[in-house]
Amino acid sequence: MSNIAQVFQTGQKIVYPSQGVGIINSIEEKEFKSQKILYYVIYLEVSDMTIMVPTDKAEELGIRPIVHREEAERALELIGEDFDPIPSDWKLRYQMNLDLLKKGSIMDIATIVRSLYHRSKVKELPILERKLYDSALKLLEDEVSFALNEPREEVEALIFSRLEAK
Repeated sequence: MSNIAQVFQTGQKIVYPSQGVGIINSIEEKEFKSQKILYYVIYLEVSDMTIMVPTDKAEELGIRPIVHREEAERALELIGEDFDPIPSDWKLRYQMNLDLLKKGSIMDIATIVRSLYHRSKVKELPILERKLYDSALKLLEDEVSFALNEPREEVEALIFSRLEAK
């Protein structure tokens, strides 16, 4: 039985790296191919969507708890720091950033936002990269907003003030 894999609780806020911040509404057992499987039923506010994820696949998908205040503050500091130049080949850059997004730590997400924001100041981002930047930014805003218990608008302003300080 997949009970062992159940690490999150009903009502807990989580981050699903490629989807956004969500809340676990329930944990339900469903039959799939004549096997009983436990699922997290997760509501994602950003897309107003409810999804079901097998509890034993959550870690593999990068689902994790929302970070604590200290780590959210570290991510905000990171976006204001200097960084090494990123590749000018957008396909290479896109793949590197996509890999970071899949890993999904708040520091990885902040790194994507910082590098693509500054790259967009040099040259307009290709459409795929722009979408990646937009979803990373949204994810960062959502998670920091929850972690610091601050309104999204204030967090967004804070992110841009740090980015523009460079």
